[in-house]
Amino acid sequence: MLQEVKVRKAAQHNLKKIDVELPRNRLVLITGPSGSGKSSLAFDTLFAEGQRRYLECLSAYARQFIEQLEKPEVESIEGLSPAISVDQKTIAFNPRSTVGTITEIYDFLRLLYARLGTIYCPECGVKVTSSSKEQIIKLMTDELSGQKVKILAPVVRGRKGEYHQLLERFRRRGYLQARIDGRLLELEKKISLNKNQKHNLEILIDELSLKPQNDRRLMEALNRSLELADGGVVAINEQGQEYYFSRRLSCPVCGRSFQPLEPRDFSFNSPYGACHHCHGLGFMTTHNDWGEIELTDEVCPVCWGQRLKKDSLSVKIGQFNISQLCTVDVNHLMEVLEGLEFSQQENLVASKILREIRARLKTMEELGLAYLDLSRTGASLSGGEAQRVRLAAQVGSSLRGVMYVLDEPTIGLHQRDNGRLIKLLRQLRDAGNSIIVVEHDEQTIRSADYLIDLGPGAGEGGGYIVASGSLSEVLKSGNSLTAQYLRGEKSIEIPQKRREPKNWLTIAGAREHNLKNLEVRFPLGVMTAVTGVSGSGKSSLVYDILYKALMKNFYRAKVQPGEHDYLAGLENIDKVVSVDQKPIGRTPRSNPATYTQIFGYLRELFALTPEARRKGYSSGRFSFNVHGGRCEECQGAGVKKIEMHFLPDVYVTCDRCAGRRYNRETLAVSYKGRNISDYLSMTVDEAFDLLKAHPALRRKLGLLQKVGLGYLRLGQPATRLSGGEAQRIKLTRELSRRHTGQTLYLLDEPTTGLHFDDVSKLLAVLSELVSLGNTVIIIEHNLEVIKFCDYIIDLGPEGGQEGGYLVAQGTPEDVVAVENSHTGRYLKRVLSSGFQTGIKG
Repeated sequence: MLQEVKVRKAAQHNLKKIDVELPRNRLVLITGPSGSGKSSLAFDTLFAEGQRRYLECLSAYARQFIEQLEKPEVESIEGLSPAISVDQKTIAFNPRSTVGTITEIYDFLRLLYARLGTIYCPECGVKVTSSSKEQIIKLMTDELSGQKVKILAPVVRGRKGEYHQLLERFRRRGYLQARIDGRLLELEKKISLNKNQKHNLEILIDELSLKPQNDRRLMEALNRSLELADGGVVAINEQGQEYYFSRRLSCPVCGRSFQPLEPRDFSFNSPYGACHHCHGLGFMTTHNDWGEIELTDEVCPVCWGQRLKKDSLSVKIGQFNISQLCTVDVNHLMEVLEGLEFSQQENLVASKILREIRARLKTMEELGLAYLDLSRTGASLSGGEAQRVRLAAQVGSSLRGVMYVLDEPTIGLHQRDNGRLIKLLRQLRDAGNSIIVVEHDEQTIRSADYLIDLGPGAGEGGGYIVASGSLSEVLKSGNSLTAQYLRGEKSIEIPQKRREPKNWLTIAGAREHNLKNLEVRFPLGVMTAVTGVSGSGKSSLVYDILYKALMKNFYRAKVQPGEHDYLAGLENIDKVVSVDQKPIGRTPRSNPATYTQIFGYLRELFALTPEARRKGYSSGRFSFNVHGGRCEECQGAGVKKIEMHFLPDVYVTCDRCAGRRYNRETLAVSYKGRNISDYLSMTVDEAFDLLKAHPALRRKLGLLQKVGLGYLRLGQPATRLSGGEAQRIKLTRELSRRHTGQTLYLLDEPTTGLHFDDVSKLLAVLSELVSLGNTVIIIEHNLEVIKFCDYIIDLGPEGGQEGGYLVAQGTPEDVVAVENSHTGRYLKRVLSSGFQTGIKG
């Protein structure tokens, strides 16, 4: 087997037909300025080709789509392993996804409760025990005395299959009818069942009135049902009401029978376990603008957010039901599991299941996710958290010989936790896997076995290999921008003077989630960093309390701020703007040009060309969202969506317009020798050179350049933008608006996806906002940003229940002096050296 992955003439996007060899079974890190081609090499070339080759191995049904999957623009790739992508762009969770389901820990808990759980009657609260035949007859006659009932034997409950042989066997034994999925059918007739659907199958034993003269007949019917159905019997009265009785499990007080437990009884994605009112979501739902189901803040009034039906929640191991275990954070869950007691016989089963659960919980702890609980919804996770949760699931799968491709796994991690992540990546590598990481974090860069530095610039100015090899080899490179920062030749300067606060915004009694009744003062008119380890309460303070309270105050938004006493100083600001990392759109139709309104100006420009005016084309003709000028085959999307039922949906280029979105007549109109599709395919930098004569376009394109997005293509689909790119696009839209000088801007890790050099550009833009009198509050782990800020609010000292305290506040120099501040400890090195040099994994 080849010892390296050999890539020849890679030309995907802006890659310049590069040749590169990546050592197998090593931790390979790809770095370089934003837009230099890192993702094009890692995801759009290596992973895309790995996925394409995997799909070629699938069934004939799957292969009918393969010819439409495009091969990356590369001459050849040798030595490629099966590839798994763990990035931020493709993580789309539905409301049913939780940390427990993503990591598969919940699946093991379901198995544990099905095998070793103790059933308690949901009505009486009494432990359920087995029933005798005599007790069943008494319960049945007490409940249904004098009524005409059907006695049935439940031989199949919720299982897939056609059951031809089973039904034939019962027919030969003289049974005439069976109730299948609620319908009574004649066994003499042909019965066809869908083998891919789950079925309930009950054999009709007898139909009789429950009167004293029929006692013997009832006993015979009961005996026969208990024999056929392994201890179960169903009675249905004339009104269609069903009663299930079992020799095995029944309540000694009310006599209710229970079926043996199965893992599906604890699944909120199955009708056997899900709460019937909220269908296993825990919250009430609504539909958003795209017709997708979204959770509201209204807790389900039946299960109270626990997602499961009452019967499932009445099963316990020790004193906990399965939902209660899922609300305990990972740190404490390990302690709870250690304290569970089992008999010697039970321990044979429990030990194997618990071993798998503990291994995954340990991985989550090493990834800095110990503050999360298993019931946390996937949709509520940040990009970095979601990626690390998926990584934890991959580690738990114990695969070998796989190529993992990761996109900035350190996002959202405090410097203290980076070492744990690097250790885990090395464990994956040592297990016989190849790890390819796109990353900007210095500590991770210094820990890699092999580095590939792309550049030298972004967009068309990038796509070349500037340096490659070990860290020592890359550090010798004179052309590498990354190496210049690593050597300390370039750095983000510490401000000569910190800005003084103009006023203060105070939150009193903050106690949302793990916050410990804090009083926090935010300085106004300066740039503030809110810091702390993952799970210390930063988002709870800034978004759940501050942002929601301001939204409710200024815009009467229908949101419920997190728990706090009051907010003082509101008279000093007049607007709040949150610039988050949520996608700028849900489909490939959304792109930077449409979101920033550049596209509107561009369409008007095309409508004013002599050719368009001669043909009577208005600006609407150049929209790909309406009938007229667009390609009708793909309806202006440029791509067509193929639903892969066993895999994520695949988008393939439209074969009629070749991805250009428009029909031939529209593409015949040009401005400066280029049609509307050409402009959408341009980078921001290219478009700026051609359109800078137009003031509105010059300003909007210039802002995109200022935040380091000059490499982005104007028509790049929103589905292919990272969280950091989406956030910076939103920032430009805010920058283009008129300023009152009293706006509060909230940003969550704006340096996501940014190279050292791009961070300095972003800080210059944020400083410009502050110089106009505005306030900027940033949740950030990047020490280069933290040292640049005027003020720091440091939460901690740990995550989860050990967090939520105000550890330090003040200027960066003040925070460095606080002994128990993790942020202060790492910040001290940066303030003394001017850069992170010397920090190692």
